[in-house]
Amino acid sequence: MAAVDFPSSQHFIDGEWVAARDGGTLDVLDPSTQQVITKVAQAGGGDVDDAVTAARRAFPAWAATNPSERGALIRRWADLIIAEVEALAAVEAQDVGKPLSGGRTNIYIAHGIIDYFAGAADKLTGVTLPTRSPDYLGYTVPEPYGVCAVIIPWNVPAVLTAANVAPALAAGNTVVLKPSEIAPLAPFALAELARRAGFPPGVINVVAGLGPEAGVALTSHPGVDHISFVGSTATGRAIMTAAAQNLVPVKLELGGKSPNVLFADADLDTAIPAIVTSITENAGQNCYAGARLLVAASVHDEVVERVAAAMAAVKTGPWEADLDMGPLVSAAQFARVSGFLEQAPREGARLVTGGAPADEGWFVRPTLFDRVDAGMSIAREEVFGPVLAVQSFRDTAEATELMNATDFGLLACIWTNDVSRALRLAKNVRSGQVAVNQFHDAGVIGFPFNMQKDSGFSRGGGYAALREYTQEKGVAIRLLDR
Repeated sequence: MAAVDFPSSQHFIDGEWVAARDGGTLDVLDPSTQQVITKVAQAGGGDVDDAVTAARRAFPAWAATNPSERGALIRRWADLIIAEVEALAAVEAQDVGKPLSGGRTNIYIAHGIIDYFAGAADKLTGVTLPTRSPDYLGYTVPEPYGVCAVIIPWNVPAVLTAANVAPALAAGNTVVLKPSEIAPLAPFALAELARRAGFPPGVINVVAGLGPEAGVALTSHPGVDHISFVGSTATGRAIMTAAAQNLVPVKLELGGKSPNVLFADADLDTAIPAIVTSITENAGQNCYAGARLLVAASVHDEVVERVAAAMAAVKTGPWEADLDMGPLVSAAQFARVSGFLEQAPREGARLVTGGAPADEGWFVRPTLFDRVDAGMSIAREEVFGPVLAVQSFRDTAEATELMNATDFGLLACIWTNDVSRALRLAKNVRSGQVAVNQFHDAGVIGFPFNMQKDSGFSRGGGYAALREYTQEKGVAIRLLDR
């Protein structure tokens, strides 16, 4: 890890590593061993104010920087990241508890996102508008907001750092990033590489801290011009309330309860491994995790049997063992998932496989519940663990009804060989993203991370993300005779 070392117990503010004003620190734990990896500085209101002040001081010069130069600097950052993939992968894997290969995948994704926005920095344009006579000219100019507050959770910190910080910087904003105190190490490592890349002081700032202290101080700070939040729906609502006090625009990427919808004509040999991976990758701790399996009644029994066998074969272990699945990230997360495991049978769901902790610590076996109805907690609420709920349907109409029978609207995956059926479902499902015969968006460059309903509103990491970090100015000119 030496190649991406950064000082322990310090923030990154104004281009330097500095201790918290009061000297406070937070322990960062390895979820596999529950032992302390290192310490990071614990931000309070004063530290947040220092970071926002630094970002505001740096903003005018950064916004005035030639966008091609901004893009070149962002690409230099991307180049340093790709050169340190293995070291960064180990940082993320150990911090979150995911297998090393999962950490490596996330770093590659983060690099791709940053590189994408490096190329997009000088492609941001306005429009020329039609006029009622040749004596008028109208056009628009996209402009950065200023200081962007970015608050991310612990599940995929490198990817979420890239998906929010890179477009904000490319558009000419400066950033104060608050990663989760549970897994802040990858964002700090990326900040260190940004320092080495040569970003001016104050353009990127990273402070760790608790939500009620650092998070509230950041989202309510009068020096913040835009807020991007990734996390729970409940916290998203609280952030919108705080942002309203300062009339600050907000983008929210919140929870999910994504269905895999499996029709009888689907290729089960392709679908079943993908469905299992969709709920066991990162131990199910993804907002888009395939937490619901809606399966045609005619193949229900076969599918449940095959999915259960595949889930029972999933190997769990610590990050460095690089098996199929790691532990849950924290004691609080373990308690939350355990509560759902206990509640589901009481509500009438049938446990097919899994259910009990696999080992000491925060490991949970991949779990499959059958005979789930739409009113049960595991069908409605986001578990954020490796727990899959099965429901069956008779026809396309019922499948559509079940797909939409949730407050969330993040991702829907449709498995069928009938293209007309797939297109009809894609049109009728209330979801920001739809995948057909795959899980998520593999193979598509610039795919937008869209969402609907209680999942929020965001374009994170996609082709339109740069626009989310700009405000449009309209200019109207009357041309005088001279």
